[in-house]
Amino acid sequence: MTETVIEVSVVSPRAALWPALIDPTLIRRWHGWDCAELDDEIEYIYSTAEADPDAFTLTLGNGDQFSLIENDGTTIVRITRPPRRPDDEWFADVTEGWTTFLHFLKFGVEHHGLAERRTIYLDGPLRPGETAASVLGLDSVAAVPGTRYNATLAPGDYAEGVVDYVSDLQTGVTIEDLGPGLLVCATQPAGPHRPQPGLQILLATYNLSDDEFSEIEHHWKQWWDGRTRAI
Repeated sequence: MTETVIEVSVVSPRAALWPALIDPTLIRRWHGWDCAELDDEIEYIYSTAEADPDAFTLTLGNGDQFSLIENDGTTIVRITRPPRRPDDEWFADVTEGWTTFLHFLKFGVEHHGLAERRTIYLDGPLRPGETAASVLGLDSVAAVPGTRYNATLAPGDYAEGVVDYVSDLQTGVTIEDLGPGLLVCATQPAGPHRPQPGLQILLATYNLSDDEFSEIEHHWKQWWDGRTRAI
């Protein structure tokens, strides 16, 4: 059995990144999404972590370890996960979650100095033959990070920006008009705890007024409610 490694390269000194791993007010700017339980989740995950500021490592209670590694003017943020236990049905979901959150950390730091964000989170089942990208209207976007794109997203919004990252199950794209913002869609494979494949959408926006955000949130949730009723 082998460890699982997830990492991103961030254009930032590691000393500047370290607070983002240990300060709850900064952690919530890249971990998770806006919900009533977010602060409790951060407390549960990070409050018992063992921090070594000299080595720039943070080890969580479940054995997952963050490491900040200097690399030619950038910092690699690496999560090393212990080998999967045979009875751990959620291992893959947690790994995908860390993948998403690390990319939000990278994006938040590089584009906004890890400023506060506001998020929209949606999840639900996929129909047969669908992927997360196809549901959103991103299936024709080139799967090459750094490529510019433009597309009309499923809620009816025109979007343009850059392909931020692509993995086996996730696609992340920037949306220039939202701050710029970052939109991540992820396919969740079926498993013992999920009878059919699922879809997660996480959209982070920056520098929007209350009215602008409320309008976007209403528009996306109205689309999602209509889709959910049709399944």
